[in-house]
Amino acid sequence: MLRAIVFDFDGVIANSEPLHLRAFQDVLAPHGITLAESEYYARYLGYDDVGVFRLIGTAQAIGWTPPQIDALVARKAARMDTLEQDVSILFPGAADAIRRAAAAVPIAIASGALGVEIRRVLDREQLTRLFTTIVSAGDTPASKPAPDPYLRAVALLSAARNEPVAPADCVAIEDSVWGLESARAAGLHTIAVAHTYPAAALGMADLVIPSIGDFLLSSLAALCAN
Repeated sequence: MLRAIVFDFDGVIANSEPLHLRAFQDVLAPHGITLAESEYYARYLGYDDVGVFRLIGTAQAIGWTPPQIDALVARKAARMDTLEQDVSILFPGAADAIRRAAAAVPIAIASGALGVEIRRVLDREQLTRLFTTIVSAGDTPASKPAPDPYLRAVALLSAARNEPVAPADCVAIEDSVWGLESARAAGLHTIAVAHTYPAAALGMADLVIPSIGDFLLSSLAALCAN
C-alpha cells in the first residue's frame, strides 16, 4: 500500500531550473566560462551545486580546490536568492498537488538543491509545514543519481512514523533520468513529470505524466498495490 510520497524539488515543484542555469552562468562568467543551456540540461542538471562546479572545473581543466568550490556555491546561492525575489516559481498545480498528497500520506522532499533554497520557496508559499522531512544537498554522503537521498528520506519518514516504512511502499516524483535512477536504486516506485525533459526521455519511470497538475493519488496507490 502507499505509505509515503517523496517529491524532487527543482523541476517538479519549482520551475527553478532556468533560474539555476542563469545563476550558474552569472557566477561562471567572471572565470571566462560560458555554460550553454543545452550543455546544462544534458550534462549537469541532475547534480547538486558542488557536483556541477566540480564537473565544470574538471571539464575546463581548472582544478578548483574544495574551498574554492564552496565559495562558488555560496555566490551561486546568493544569486539565486536575488533571482527569486518577489516571484512565485511554483509550477501550476504544484501547491494543490502537495496539499492533496499531504492530506493522504506523509510526504517528503529528496533534492540536490540547497536546503535554504527549498525552504525559502516553500515558506513563501506556506507549504513547508506539510512536509514531514526535507533531504537536501549535503545531507547525504552522495547525491543523485546515487540512491542516498531517497534512502535518507525513507529512513526519516520511518522515524517520524515510529514504524518501518519500506521503499516499495513509497512513490518518488521526479523530472530527470538522474532522479529516476536515484529513486529506483533506493527501491521506490517512480512517476516522472515531463516538465524538464520530453516524456520519451523518461521511459524508465513506472508512469509518466505531462505535469504536476496531472498528479492523481489513485495512480500512485495503484503502483504500490502491484
